[in-house]
Amino acid sequence: MLPEFCGSSLLLALPDDLFAIISRSLSPRDICSLSLCCRSLCALVASEKVWLTQCDILGIVPHQDLIEWRKGVSSYRALCRFLVSVKPLIGIWVHQNPELGNVVYVMPGFVSVVGCRIIPQELGPLGIEDGPILWAPVFEIIGDLDGSILFFLHGREKGNDYVYPGSVKSVEQNCNVLLLEVEPRPQMIVNTLLHSKSFAYSSDKEISGKITRSNSGLSRSQRMLGRCDAKVPFSRLAFSDRRKLIEVVTSQVHQTVPDSVNEPLFPRLRSDEENFQKDIVLLFERRSLLLQNYKFGGSWFDWKEAPELPSDPTQLQLSEIKNSLDRSSGFHNSLNGDGQTKSIMKKTLSGYFRASLRQILGKSPSINGGRTLSKNSSSSSECKHAQLHEFLRSGDTIGLTLHASTVKLSSYRAWPNMHDSRFALYKLPMRVPRADQEYAGLWGGTFGWPPGKPTEDKPGKALFFLLISYEEYEGQRQLIATKILEGTHYVLHPNGSAMFMVNIDEPSQDPFPWDVDADSIPVSVKHAFAGEGIANGYGFRYPGSKPGSLFVIQNGLLAFIWKESRAVLTMQRLNLQELLKKGERVPALPPIANFSYLTKSYSNVFAGFSNASTSLSSPRFSFFTECIYCFFISPPLPSPPPTPPPPPPPLFSFSQLLKGFSQFILIYLMLLLSRNH
Repeated sequence: MLPEFCGSSLLLALPDDLFAIISRSLSPRDICSLSLCCRSLCALVASEKVWLTQCDILGIVPHQDLIEWRKGVSSYRALCRFLVSVKPLIGIWVHQNPELGNVVYVMPGFVSVVGCRIIPQELGPLGIEDGPILWAPVFEIIGDLDGSILFFLHGREKGNDYVYPGSVKSVEQNCNVLLLEVEPRPQMIVNTLLHSKSFAYSSDKEISGKITRSNSGLSRSQRMLGRCDAKVPFSRLAFSDRRKLIEVVTSQVHQTVPDSVNEPLFPRLRSDEENFQKDIVLLFERRSLLLQNYKFGGSWFDWKEAPELPSDPTQLQLSEIKNSLDRSSGFHNSLNGDGQTKSIMKKTLSGYFRASLRQILGKSPSINGGRTLSKNSSSSSECKHAQLHEFLRSGDTIGLTLHASTVKLSSYRAWPNMHDSRFALYKLPMRVPRADQEYAGLWGGTFGWPPGKPTEDKPGKALFFLLISYEEYEGQRQLIATKILEGTHYVLHPNGSAMFMVNIDEPSQDPFPWDVDADSIPVSVKHAFAGEGIANGYGFRYPGSKPGSLFVIQNGLLAFIWKESRAVLTMQRLNLQELLKKGERVPALPPIANFSYLTKSYSNVFAGFSNASTSLSSPRFSFFTECIYCFFISPPLPSPPPTPPPPPPPLFSFSQLLKGFSQFILIYLMLLLSRNH
């Protein structure tokens, strides 16, 4: 080989198309490192074909869509920067509350990714494939011209749709928890970020560098004081403080969503090319308007200078936050704004009513929405949680942030153990089917045979989302179908329940009960496995199990049949992205509950907020019925331990139940009398 064609000269002599093919074996980081070698290579790797290849390798959107997305950014390199940043977010995110369902699927939009909440619903007359899936927007992450990312939370208040702009703190490559937080920053840092080219997405190292440069005019003692003042993490605040901060920020930064911006969030399927191109035009205009509102509307506000309107609850909370900095004692003991301490329990009829209910459950009174009082709880709570004024001390402005972090999570039967009081979503691992785990992935199911077809007596069937995974237990391979969504009006089993478990090494000898399917085609069973299906057990948190069999039928269908009851749960694979593109959008929840609904509920809370369809309407239970159900039929118990627990002892003795019920009836009569007077 001639010397002039060695090293970089050989790469420079290659045609662009051939170098683009070679670059498929390189990562974006490798290409950036190659550009640092010399000026000639820097110009070579800046080729649009090279970065289009890198975007294509990521596999987030098809090649044809990448060409459309290129119109919204400055280059394919900027587009690749955006795709690399948001790729860890693509997938299914869940929270265990409410028990009926809290599933958010993050999918590509238009130079963006969109978080869509799947609404618990019944299956329509057209079945899973052709029936519209109801969903509501949760958040968007949009790519700027240079590939930086911007965050918008969706919400609905007083009948109007809003977006709540914020920043993205960081996105770790193996993130499994998505946190909605509030971050304080000095005003000068926010001004620096707003005037920089890439203000929407800055790493902690970049921000710290800008803080160092901006502090060059300060004295040495001032700089040392700033370094010693450690920043308090948002997670260290008490739940009531975290909730108040998010409520205040959303009330200050919210922006009204015009009708032109409200829809669509992503284009329809390419099979309808004409409507697809119309959607692209609307999406481009919508994105431009959101970017403009983000830059000029602002996502940070100076909470010290914000106006106070005492008639507005959020402004009253803002006043309380301001006053917290002037107090040397804790924030929780003075929430009235006048500096006086709230009483632990007001001696009113409602207070007596709540105390009686807690006496029935054996619980002590609580303050601040969830802190229980015990002999040593007051001192331990003060040490456990950081004070609000300590958190706000590190900045003049506060804003919403999205933090995708990686934490160590334990799980029980493929379901992660979650924190009850964090505005967080937890990612479910989606395993790619392989030879020894061919049924892994997301499945949609309904009860009854033929599958997915409503009958005259049951016009609507509950739609279940099941995540099938594999685990090895005592040397045997088990297939676990975990329920992540239930489409009933009232929940039967909690989120994360294993609908059935089978031993894939143990064939079943039970015959399939039906000979034909809905189209009168003979049923062909390929495999059958023995296992156990969920059943009523020791309580809501401890469901039992009964024997059954899993049948693998032609056309990729699965059917689990309980041996005694002959109930059948039929399942088929789902392409959730295609279903959502053919689905129907419904209004979002209020902003905080829209991210993760933390309140436990057994009824369809999403239907109560959305009012989107009559098929979603859940029965309204009176307060008396709710109390009877929650306290006497299905009390919430702790999360299941790693091993199946023994039958728990009775929660209440007969005398305790009789005493509690008599107190309940007495209070109920007192309430009726008070209403009459």
